[in-house]
Amino acid sequence: MGDFEEDPDSPVAKWGDKEWEEFGLQSIKWRLSQFMHGEQSALLCTAKIFETVPWIDANYYAATQLVDEARHVEVFAKYLDEKLDGGYPVNPHLGLLLDDIINDSRWDMTYLGMQIMVEGLALAAFGFMHDVTTEPLLKKLLRNVMSDEARHVAFGVLSLQEVCDGMGAAEIRERQEFAFEAALRMRDHFLQQEVWEHMGVDTRKMVETLLNAPEESKVFQWMLFSKVVPNCRKLGLLDAGDGWLRDRFTEIGVIEFEHFEDTCAEFLEYDLEDGSYGETA
Repeated sequence: MGDFEEDPDSPVAKWGDKEWEEFGLQSIKWRLSQFMHGEQSALLCTAKIFETVPWIDANYYAATQLVDEARHVEVFAKYLDEKLDGGYPVNPHLGLLLDDIINDSRWDMTYLGMQIMVEGLALAAFGFMHDVTTEPLLKKLLRNVMSDEARHVAFGVLSLQEVCDGMGAAEIRERQEFAFEAALRMRDHFLQQEVWEHMGVDTRKMVETLLNAPEESKVFQWMLFSKVVPNCRKLGLLDAGDGWLRDRFTEIGVIEFEHFEDTCAEFLEYDLEDGSYGETA
């Protein structure tokens, strides 16, 4: 978890192998639970997009995505129930963000919030767990979901590009601020407050410890931005107006991801790598 394991003032300084093994199990359960809650919200958002998006091709695509999202909810829920004996409730940071996205009446804000931000960050989280897990079923499940999600994010980027190009300065700034706030909320929700509480740790003290940890120990949090920053650049949001979003991403140290592969290119690689596109979770 980082250098704080050896800090005598750390809330987990006295943990042994038993505690860390239990934490590992609970952490997996918590992450998969948040994935499931995110997919539930994606299902609602996609239904909203289906009703409100102004062109027919996007309407048809939303119909196919509804099927994907319903399948993802089902498979995560089944894995949690049958393999991990249940899950965790939605994290408050994630829950508030999802509520804001669902309740915004503008279809392009729903696209930006869900297709670009939430699913973009989730795609990075899926990839991280896929790379570290040794459980065959979970690895296959995540790989198949990643193929679907890469397609969803890529379509969202392509759909919003032309729309963003036609917006005025005030509209662009509103979407830049929304994207940045969404990114911060997603970052903060991965502090796993509910897991620390389950383990009997002072949650407030643990969150403070994590936020003040050395930058090199925050690799997972920062890698979440490896999908979002290049997608914002492809949308034109990064440098639009006075470059407000570029400045904010620079301030939090994630602008280095801007030239990482965007999801449009990545989706093609998922398709070609192992022929898994169409082989659904």
